[in-house]
Amino acid sequence: MVYYFNKGGFLMWPLLFLFIIGLIIAIVKLWLLFRARINSKKFLQTILAKVKSGDINDAIKICEKTRGPVSALFHAGLSRVDKGLEYVTSSIENEAAIQIGILEKGMTWLSTIIAIAPMLGFLGTVQGMIIAFDQIAKSNDIVPSEVAGGISVALLTTFFGLAIAIPMQFFYNWFIAIIDGMIVDMEDAANQLVENLIDMGVLKRAEG
Repeated sequence: MVYYFNKGGFLMWPLLFLFIIGLIIAIVKLWLLFRARINSKKFLQTILAKVKSGDINDAIKICEKTRGPVSALFHAGLSRVDKGLEYVTSSIENEAAIQIGILEKGMTWLSTIIAIAPMLGFLGTVQGMIIAFDQIAKSNDIVPSEVAGGISVALLTTFFGLAIAIPMQFFYNWFIAIIDGMIVDMEDAANQLVENLIDMGVLKRAEG
């Protein structure tokens, strides 16, 4: 592998840099997403049990100690219970926007790597062909050994560019699917919380 890396020319270094950065982003993102996932239905029942017994402050403390976007939404809503439905829903919506931003953090960089890696590979292809044709122009006859170096650069950079972009695209699509699922889970859990608070008579609509 080191032999082929060296044969690929100087563009292999930025490709290696993109691979390392992309791999770090993918690993960290995977860890953060799975760490943020909780059993929202079980968590909802725990919170509602506390609220039903009149321990709203305890419910808020549980939210503070629990990781993930669902607990953050619950915390935002329960902290505004005394101010009425409009304040609760507004607080939940604002927190949801923040949490979605956190979930999507790093995705732009990953998509950038997916786009740039093949481009660098194709740039290497152009570079390799220039080298090959330059060798042909300098020679009275086409000698395979003289043009092989340029063609090798062209093929290797294209290969490595695609080899980086393809797995990164897989991770990107996988993360998007996880994030979309978590957003749906957030919306469903928040709606159920508000509905149950109204049914319990804990949450009242703002007057006037």
